[in-house]
Amino acid sequence: MPNETLARRYATAAFQLAQEAGRVKGVQHDLHTFVEALGADAEVRRFFRSPVVDRREKEAIVAQAFAKLDPIALHTILLLVRKRRESLVEEIVAQFDVLEREARGARPLQITTARPLTKAQLDEIVQRLAAKFATTFDVTQSVDPNLIGGVRITMGDRLVDGTVAGRLDDIARLLSTN
Repeated sequence: MPNETLARRYATAAFQLAQEAGRVKGVQHDLHTFVEALGADAEVRRFFRSPVVDRREKEAIVAQAFAKLDPIALHTILLLVRKRRESLVEEIVAQFDVLEREARGARPLQITTARPLTKAQLDEIVQRLAAKFATTFDVTQSVDPNLIGGVRITMGDRLVDGTVAGRLDDIARLLSTN
């Protein structure tokens, strides 16, 4: 939790600067680009996280390699290098995403089905939920064949399990308690 709290502070500062500059989407995209670059190459990740590499040298290399990033995103990353907080970068990006979603008034929505839904089916589910809860959603759809059939919806800390596998689990629990 302390890392989450600290990451939230960095993300809040970066988000406020991006919001004031009217470049939230650009900063968000560039922060994700940087994290994806770290994830794509183990050598780059090792270099960035290494406490042995001199901070000034690391700062110069990162600034040169990622010079095309939005200045707010780049300066956020360079600040992490200066403060030896490189390990927080992924959590900072996750917290930035949360702040951006909150600013838009949206909530996360995870829809998991046994087979892929058509766009019309997905849109219908999202529209019904949006009308019921009077909010907009950032939808993530996934497919899990183990569900057998039906749909599992996760909205923040709420879970609605309308899957065949979920019903079978409920029956098994009921039978085991009797």
